[in-house]
Amino acid sequence: MNQSAWIRPDWTPATIALMVLGFVVFWPLGLAMLAYILYGDRLRDFKRSANERADGFFNSCRSYRRSSRPGFSTGNGAFDDWRKAELDRIEEQRRKLDEMREEFDTYLRELRRAKDQEEFDRFMRERGNRGPDTSYPAV
Repeated sequence: MNQSAWIRPDWTPATIALMVLGFVVFWPLGLAMLAYILYGDRLRDFKRSANERADGFFNSCRSYRRSSRPGFSTGNGAFDDWRKAELDRIEEQRRKLDEMREEFDTYLRELRRAKDQEEFDRFMRERGNRGPDTSYPAV
């Protein structure tokens, strides 16, 4: 995730300016920019889940097509054996890649959590070093 981008789903001067400009030019554009600022982080997760659902749907279609022709044969036994072995090998590689992707996603989640925890701990330390807030009278 590139945090140095000018237009990212966050309250930055660029996104605020685009939102205001959008409202001035045509109010739905400003509303769309506001929605991006507020919910843009969720778009990445939505896109990933939509892709996974589509992959699952197409995989089920592919497996149905294969299973609907259980006796499919070209008539050449050697070719059919080779083809089956290659398809099994490719399916094994796909399974391994899916497992690796899941492990990497888990790693990234833990990395983000550790970063968030470190930022929170730093905030609490700085807040603790600042002392009690004396701007408000005690009640």
